[in-house]
Amino acid sequence: MGLSNTIALLLISNLMFGVLGNAQLTSDFYSTTCPNVTVIARGLLEQASRSDVRLTAQVMRLHFHDCFVNGCDGSVLLDAALADGVEGEKEAFQNAGSLGGFEVIDEIKTALENVCPGVVSCADILAITAEISVSLAGGPSWDVLLGRRDGRTANRDDAVAALPLGPDSLDILTTKFSEHNLDTTDLVALSGAHTFGRVQCAAITNRVNNFDGINGQSDPSVEPAFLQTLRRQCPRGGSPTALVNLDPTSPDSFDNDYFKNLQNNRGVLESDQILFSSRGAPTVPLVNRFAENQSEFFRIFARSMIKMGNVKTLTGTEGEIRRDCRRVN
Repeated sequence: MGLSNTIALLLISNLMFGVLGNAQLTSDFYSTTCPNVTVIARGLLEQASRSDVRLTAQVMRLHFHDCFVNGCDGSVLLDAALADGVEGEKEAFQNAGSLGGFEVIDEIKTALENVCPGVVSCADILAITAEISVSLAGGPSWDVLLGRRDGRTANRDDAVAALPLGPDSLDILTTKFSEHNLDTTDLVALSGAHTFGRVQCAAITNRVNNFDGINGQSDPSVEPAFLQTLRRQCPRGGSPTALVNLDPTSPDSFDNDYFKNLQNNRGVLESDQILFSSRGAPTVPLVNRFAENQSEFFRIFARSMIKMGNVKTLTGTEGEIRRDCRRVN
C-alpha cells in the first residue's frame, strides 16, 4: 500500500473515531430509533404530576444536580446499593432525603425499554423530563438536544464539592457555575428555577434562627414580616424535613415571581437573596431585568438550560445506555 493511501486511511479512521467518540448532541437524535420518546415521557410525567404537584420541580432539580457533578451523565440516578463500587451521589448531604422524582424516571425508562430497548439513555431522559416539567408548570419550552450516554460511576464527594449550597457567597456560586462554563447570566437565570418547588427547613433554619452561629440571630437581608413567616414554618426545634415553598407567591407555577420576591427581600435561601442584596454585584441588574420581563427570563432560561445540558456529556461510544437507571449494565 502506498504512503498516500495509508495516510488517507488514517485520516478516515481518525475522522470516524472523532464522529463516534465526540458526537454532537442534536434535537432529532431519536427521530428514527425512538421517535415517540418525548410523547411517552410527557404522558407519564403529566399523569404522575396530577397526584403530586411537587414532581415537576423535583424532576427539574434532578437534571440540574446530575449535570453539576461530573457532567450530564445520569450518575445522580445510580443507587449505591445496586452498583458495586459506586459512591452514590444521592447520599451527598445536599441530596440525601431531599431529591425526588426517581420513581417517575424509572417508569419512563421502563416504558421506553419496552418500545425502544437499549436506545434512550437515562441522562437524556433527565434532560427531556426537565423541559417537560418546566412546560407543564407554565414555563418555556425549548428544543432539547439529545444523544448523551450514561456514565458508569458516581462520586458522593464530587457532589458535595460541586453542588451549590444555601449559605454560599456570590463568589462561591459564581465559581461553581463558571467551572461548567456557565456565566453570571446563566447563574441568575438557572436560579430562577426556584420559582417552583419546596425546600426543607434544614436548609434555612440557621438563616432564620442561628445566623453566623449566633443563637436567635437572623439574616438581616430577610424582610421582617417574611422572617416571621419563615420562623413559624421552621420553628426552633421543629422538624428539619418540613417543607417551605421556594416561591411563596406562586409555588407551583413557573413564572418570574421568584425575581420579584428577591426585590422585596423575600428570597427563601440565602444563596437566592444574595443575587440581589450584594450591592454593586452584576447579578442585581439581571434580577431586575427578569423581574420586569417574564418573556425575557423565559428566553434566557431556555438558553441556559441548553447550555447546562451540554456540560461534559458522554457521546458516541463513551459510557453506555443503561437498561436500569439505578445501576450500571
